[in-house]
Amino acid sequence: MRAEQARRARRRRLLAGAGTAVAVAAIVAVVALALVRGSPGSRAAGSGVPPRLPLSPLSALGPLRSPPPPGSDSFEGVPIPAAPALAGTAAGASGGTVDHISCQTSEQLLFHIHAHLTIFVNGQARQVPAGIGIPGSRAQDTAQGPVAAGGRCLYWLHTHAPDGIIHIESPVRRTYTLGEFFDEWGQPLGPGVLGPVKGLVVALYDGKVYRGNPRDIPLTAHAQIQLEVGAPLVAPVRITFPPGL
Repeated sequence: MRAEQARRARRRRLLAGAGTAVAVAAIVAVVALALVRGSPGSRAAGSGVPPRLPLSPLSALGPLRSPPPPGSDSFEGVPIPAAPALAGTAAGASGGTVDHISCQTSEQLLFHIHAHLTIFVNGQARQVPAGIGIPGSRAQDTAQGPVAAGGRCLYWLHTHAPDGIIHIESPVRRTYTLGEFFDEWGQPLGPGVLGPVKGLVVALYDGKVYRGNPRDIPLTAHAQIQLEVGAPLVAPVRITFPPGL
């Protein structure tokens, strides 16, 4: 009887120890999962807005001018600013690799998203022209505005119309940046330069002030980006992405 009681006591101690180990393991798993989800590199590239972007409230800029009336819609269903282009496409990439981004003869749709870029200089709108990232293309007038026609190849970042829509069509899933897009365009971009215009660059990202280098702004799905140089500063322009974009 004493031997049986000893065996039962040992069994109770083993079961109690196993229960404690399981509980500890569960706590460790929960903490590890939380750390992984919260780490800067935990999200898949291009899956959304990277965490910890240097954003500030829009109120930090003070009074802002109201945006101008939207222009006529492009064939993509997005307004084209009634304004000249910030710069042409003649200085753009001609087919060679740019920032590890290739120019290929067919669309690369494994990773396919769209972002929108708005530009103001001294309070006046500027177009992002059609044909950026499509070397050899020509802007062809249509009933719905200019469209980039022809071209030798397509870079993974490009524009089809002067409506500010940046097409990200890539064979790899990763986060591309505004600086890479401007490199394809052949135009400088930094805290003190926006294409051919020099001056303090104010960057807005989804309605908030972006405090970092504008080159580092991520081109995430449906990101609404606005760059401004000079005064007055203009309130964020918001577009509605049509179905399919």
